[in-house]
Amino acid sequence: MLAVTPKAKKKLKEALLAQTANPKVAFRITPFFSEPTKFWLMLDSEREDDCVLEKEGGRTILLVNSSLAPKLRGMLLDHQGIAH
Repeated sequence: MLAVTPKAKKKLKEALLAQTANPKVAFRITPFFSEPTKFWLMLDSEREDDCVLEKEGGRTILLVNSSLAPKLRGMLLDHQGIAH
């Protein structure tokens, strides 16, 4: 399964709360259409066949479809700040 660093989890939660107050909406990791080896995040609701990757305080933060989850095994999601 994809590992998520504490810093990335914190930033994901901040970004999620800044974009929606709906507790049923989370970020979903999904393949980029033109390059299936690259991924992006989108806002979405949890589906029956999803794996919840990160949850905090009863709120889901990060989802992935169960068919994509094995392809993320051994990967790490981290956050790097942007230098100004």
